[in-house]
Amino acid sequence: MEKGTQVLPGKPDVVFPRARLAVFCDGDFWHGRDWESRLEKLQRGSNSTYWVAKIQANIERDLRHGQALRQLGWQVLRLWEKDILGDPEGTSARVIEALEKAMFD
Repeated sequence: MEKGTQVLPGKPDVVFPRARLAVFCDGDFWHGRDWESRLEKLQRGSNSTYWVAKIQANIERDLRHGQALRQLGWQVLRLWEKDILGDPEGTSARVIEALEKAMFD
């Protein structure tokens, strides 16, 4: 890892320093994919107050980290767990597209 990238906001899962591209691979549950639907399910489950607050805080933190990275001049790409597992070629293509845009635009 290039010097300084280990302290980027949010600790991206994959970093392309020359392209200034930060990639996050977000778990569907922990990062609140389909939040409205997930929220309804969480509210019906046990310890709902804790889980709703936990996931909502994760969503808000992700937004803050993305904003901080963009203010530092980084592109941010967030990939969902289900998309990565269901279509690895498609999600890889999204990374390549973001890299090409960052390097050649």
